Amino acid sequence: MKKLFYVLIVLILSTSEIYSQCSMLSAIMESDQEYEAAKGLNRGIVYLMSIPYILVGLIIWKIYRTNKAQ
Repeated sequence: MKKLFYVLIVLILSTSEIYSQCSMLSAIMESDQEYEAAKGLNRGIVYLMSIPYILVGLIIWKIYRTNKAQ
């Protein structure tokens, strides 16, 4: 279990900047010369995208802990 935890930590820390904008949004934001606004939108998209993965991970962890106790 500790190995899996360490592998997940290394994978999370080793990721570089993530771009999750669709091509249309990226083109619109870059054409307005508002790079900071595009950066803020990108961070918001990544934030909203990460919440379901965290929730699914917590559910799987809870099921694992419940089955391990039995």
